[in-house]
Amino acid sequence: MKKVFVLLLASVLLLSACSSAKNNEGAAGGETEAASKITVWAWDQNFNVKAMSLAKDAYAAKNSDLTVDIIENAQNDIVQKLNTGMSSGTTKGLPNIVLIEDYRAQSFLQAYPDMFYPLTDSFKASDFADYKIGPTSVDGVNYGLPFDSGVAGLYVRTDYLEQAGYTVEDMQNITWDKYIEIGKAVKEKTGKDWISLDPNDMGILREMAQTAGKWYLKEDGVTADLAGNAALKEAFETYKKMMDANIVKVHSDWSQYVANYNSGDVASVPTGNWFTASITAAADQSGKWAVVPFPRLTNTPNSVNATNLGGSSWYVLNVPGKEQAAAFLGATFGSDVDLYQKLVTEVGAIGTYKPAAEGEAYKAGSEFFGGQNIVQDFAKWTAEIPNVNYGMNTYKVEDIVIVEMQNYLQGKNIDQVLADAQKQADAQLK
Repeated sequence: MKKVFVLLLASVLLLSACSSAKNNEGAAGGETEAASKITVWAWDQNFNVKAMSLAKDAYAAKNSDLTVDIIENAQNDIVQKLNTGMSSGTTKGLPNIVLIEDYRAQSFLQAYPDMFYPLTDSFKASDFADYKIGPTSVDGVNYGLPFDSGVAGLYVRTDYLEQAGYTVEDMQNITWDKYIEIGKAVKEKTGKDWISLDPNDMGILREMAQTAGKWYLKEDGVTADLAGNAALKEAFETYKKMMDANIVKVHSDWSQYVANYNSGDVASVPTGNWFTASITAAADQSGKWAVVPFPRLTNTPNSVNATNLGGSSWYVLNVPGKEQAAAFLGATFGSDVDLYQKLVTEVGAIGTYKPAAEGEAYKAGSEFFGGQNIVQDFAKWTAEIPNVNYGMNTYKVEDIVIVEMQNYLQGKNIDQVLADAQKQADAQLK
């Protein structure tokens, strides 16, 4: 009897062990779950999250077996969570797909090279704007699938222009000196300021520098490039010219920035195309705006009338389900022309996928902008943006630049300003 009991007990333990092993395998590997569900992190409910929702719906029509869970987080929270998880060496709690701003991408890709899944085989890089490939790649390997374009333009109030004796044609492919000249005339004739600037945000300098293929950092993306940077020096000087011309209305936050334009107090905005939604929020100004090419630097020979501000791309983390996540991105943002038409019409997002420019949404005129085909114009300018290496430390260097800009405005010599900024950056980036 004892022998029978021992045999029964052994059988129960064996079955229990098998069952436990099977459950542990499923929990630890997560392959079964990963094959049917992926998680995405993104910020901005009305822009990035909405865009991913459209991609989710488009993919569901082709593959209903995959569940895509989209979780909204503030951009700063995403940065913090990624750094915390990756620096600890654990992927627990991290998503399959994450949106990362192009300015920050290299800091993640180079600091945590094993945490990202290569996407080179998931899409055709040559189908995307050249300037987006550099920030999203390392050593020729594509880790990010380019998403929205931060291509910039110059939004301008046509009614104020006319009062000052100018037309939209006078604003085509102009220099910054010409921009300031026209701004003075507009201020004199209308009493309206020409531009709104935040002294704690030097995005305008980044835009100016990139028109000449320059940045705060050298081409290696590591070494500071401030002293001796002719494009950046001219950008500093142009900023001061605008302040001295008394055509600037200062703002301190986003809501003030938007309000300055929606109220009609400021007449032009040199910024990224994502600002279209803010401009068009003032329905009473319909027909009073146009968008022209971004101004180029006056004295820097290789400066062009095209640049970028912002923009982000999608990345797949090296966690279970990475193959499904890569396939999902490749089939949506990587190749779906129809999806990109919806991104324009339903989100106002202009992608950097070249074949999408042939779609109907890209060819439609905008009633708000007097019938102008602003999407097609932005798509054209996207192809002209100089490629620069944003590197790992754009915002670290900009913190230094912000302080030195104030010193410059208060009378410090420009060459000394850039030399001191260089010393500080060199010390910080060691």
